[in-house]
Amino acid sequence: MSSRQPGEKSNLRVAIMAGGVAIGMVGVAYAAVPLYQIFCQVTGFGGTTQRADASPEQVLDQTITVAFDANVNSSLSWDFVPSQHSQTIRIGEQTLAFYKAANNGKRPVTGTATFNVTPVGAGVYFSKIECFCFTEQTLQPGQSVDMPVSYFVDPDIVNDPDMKSVKTITLSYTFYAVDEEPVKTSSASDPQKDNTVN
Repeated sequence: MSSRQPGEKSNLRVAIMAGGVAIGMVGVAYAAVPLYQIFCQVTGFGGTTQRADASPEQVLDQTITVAFDANVNSSLSWDFVPSQHSQTIRIGEQTLAFYKAANNGKRPVTGTATFNVTPVGAGVYFSKIECFCFTEQTLQPGQSVDMPVSYFVDPDIVNDPDMKSVKTITLSYTFYAVDEEPVKTSSASDPQKDNTVN
């Protein structure tokens, strides 16, 4: 026979249930990040841009201006600037823009970029085909690179009443240092090689 009193059994049951809830909450927390990223990607929430394999077949006669913004977190010893202030493009047209980054520090540093567009409602219509923000970038001391962004604005933007007054979309990037030890890149080991990021 069990020597446990009824109150002890109840306390043990509550403790097991509480432990199960805590473990479940940890699992939900880990799942929340990718689910939130998927939600932002699908809805354009918070100015999150879209990814596309190709530009749409339809190109409108209407134009929109895309402005470019660049920021660097204080943890990163880089210069980071857009190569052009803005571009006026036809809606639906695939366009190429560039940013330039340079490592002013005395050691190799790896950076990664976060990005968004404003107004935030335009995120669902702004699609990038190629972008340096999808990979980590390692720069050697004194190395500079041109970073391309291939993008388009979806023609569906003209059918959204909330976007009727939008004439300019601003694409903004912020680079942060990656905590891991950076790996020496092959292009930096040979100064004759082109430093452009593909």
